[in-house]
Amino acid sequence: MLDLSFFNWEIISRFVAKGFFFSVQLTVIAMLGGIFFGTLLAMMRLSDWKWLEYPAAVYVNGMRSIPLVMVILWFYLLSPFAIGRPIGAELSAIITFTAFEAAYFSEIMRAGIQSIPRGQVWAGQALGLNYWQTMGTIVLPQAFRNMLPVLLTQTIILFQDTSLVYAIGAYDLLKGFESAGKNYGRPIEAYLLAAVVYFVICFGLSYLVKRLQARIAVPGKL
Repeated sequence: MLDLSFFNWEIISRFVAKGFFFSVQLTVIAMLGGIFFGTLLAMMRLSDWKWLEYPAAVYVNGMRSIPLVMVILWFYLLSPFAIGRPIGAELSAIITFTAFEAAYFSEIMRAGIQSIPRGQVWAGQALGLNYWQTMGTIVLPQAFRNMLPVLLTQTIILFQDTSLVYAIGAYDLLKGFESAGKNYGRPIEAYLLAAVVYFVICFGLSYLVKRLQARIAVPGKL
């Protein structure tokens, strides 16, 4: 019979809080880094210069074709051979997630940029702006607005994926529940509570994204 009475504030402060803070930290850093580098990759893929387009396409398509857990393991295991020393599970996870999410955010941003009417680009060129200036001052602000709900939805998925850092021993939210379950002899209850916490967080954020999408939707395009 399941016994959830062991779960109290001591469990949260001793085991769960540390993992939760790292999961949030990893999510925020990977989101910001992923959007930044993803935007650059999207602009490279949409440029007229093949020497920018082809490497970006290879990176995005290649990264999106590999399971995230394999990328996490490869980077963690191979990086010490490249730099001569281990960098730690937490830093390795941050770098890996940022690099991986950049490929996914790139496709979101590319779709957002392509959703902007071509006339906007021509208007920028008529004003004497080059490609990068047109993107930065005219196209990207509109693309970000259009893609904001999708970007936030991808961030929720990113938060769920942070549980994969267990593969390299990083202490995330799931690891916190697992440690509590082992120490108190309640592994089933701990995993059940972890599932409930993930559901509550992700469902709540999904609901907020849905409300935001309805608020910023352009009339006539609902």
